Parts: sequence; C-alpha cells; structure tokens
Amino acid sequence: MNNNIILIAINELRRFFKSPLAWIILAVVQFLVAIFFYVPLVMYLQPASTAAGLTDTVVSTMYGFAAYIILIISPLLTMRLISEERQLGTIKLLLSSPISITEIVLGKFLGITIFYLLILLMITLMPLSLLFGTQLDLGQIASSLVGLFLLTTSIASIGLFLSSLTNSPTISAVSTFGILLLLLIIKVGGTNASSMTALIFSYISIDSHYNNFLTGLFNSADIFYYIILTTFFIILCIWRLDAERTYG
Repeated sequence: MNNNIILIAINELRRFFKSPLAWIILAVVQFLVAIFFYVPLVMYLQPASTAAGLTDTVVSTMYGFAAYIILIISPLLTMRLISEERQLGTIKLLLSSPISITEIVLGKFLGITIFYLLILLMITLMPLSLLFGTQLDLGQIASSLVGLFLLTTSIASIGLFLSSLTNSPTISAVSTFGILLLLLIIKVGGTNASSMTALIFSYISIDSHYNNFLTGLFNSADIFYYIILTTFFIILCIWRLDAERTYG
C-alpha cells in the first residue's frame, strides 16, 4: 500500500483519538450494543423460553441492532474528515502538496475504516465470550461481522463525500444522516408499489442486503452492492477534490 495513504490514515486516527468525541462514541456504542446483547441473552436463558438457537436469538439480534447504532453515530465520525480541513484552512495546504487527490481520499477513508474496525472488534468480543460456556455458529458470526464491515465502509464513503462538499462539520453530519436515513427507509416507499418497483427499492435499501448476512448467507449480490456503493462515493469524493484543486 502507498506510504502516503498509510501516513494520512495514521494522522486521521491521531486526530480521532485526540478528540474526546471518539472516546465517547466508543463508550456509547459499546454500552448500547451490550444492552442488546444482554437482554436477548437473559430472555434466552429463561426456563420457559422457546427461542431458536443461541446464535440466532442473541448474536444475530445484537449485530442487527449494532448496525442501526453505528448508522446513527456515523455522521458524528465522518463529519470532520474533510469539512474541518476546509474550516481550518488546512485544505489549501493539503491540496497544494505533492500528494495526489486519490491518496488523500483513500488515506482518510482508510483511517475512518480502521476506527470502525476497532468498534467491530469490541462488539465481537461480547458474543465470543459465550464460547467459554457453550457452542456458537461461528460461520454465522463471521457472516454477520463481514456484513457489518461492508455496511460501515459504505457509510464511511458516503460521509467522506458529503464532508468534502462543505466547510461546516454540522452540515456534513446532518446531510450524511439524511442520506443514510433515505437509504434505510427507501424500501418502505415500494411497499404499495408494483412488484418490480418494490424489488428495486428493496435492492437500493442499505440494510436489506445486511439482513442476509445476519442469517449466515453469503450472497455475491449483497457483497457487490456494498463494494459498488463504497466505490461510487469514493470516486465522487476524488472528483470533488480534484475539481477544487484544479479550479480553486
């Protein structure tokens, strides 16, 4: 991997951890996910419980709610990626440096992705702790983890692009949340539509593909969806900053 990309990613991680916001987000996410891990676990352990397997009842439920929690807090993580550079005036130094726009964008994307990976690692330690007392479907856990990773990379790319459009982190956060909310609820718009329209809306929805991963199903269509979505917004971000470098 290009050294410039790695250096930019490391710099982004330093910026994250110098901010109390990053630590607060880590704590809040872990706390909320722990609730959605503990409650289904307690219900599953009840003598009168008729729930399915432990992995389906507890682990899949936890990963399902974790996706929504991450979706809600993500705008707070991505809002400063580029908009803060513009707000502080450092974007001019960045764009005038010998580093290519592609390296800048990929470096920032790598930095936020590593931060997401830390969140996913902390989340995954909870279900893995159950292995000390019982058996789990590790294949389904791996599938859920891969799905959540793909989902977070898509979210990161959307937030990165929208952060490149403004010098206000607040506007970046609000617009990112709006786009993510639209991608989340768009499938509702096809509920009363024709079967083809409903199918299209469901395919566009960002969480429809994730639900397949929760059941342990690896579908190439779901993987390609997230790869295409992530690549699309990264390219948009590169074009946006390249135009700013060229035309000012």
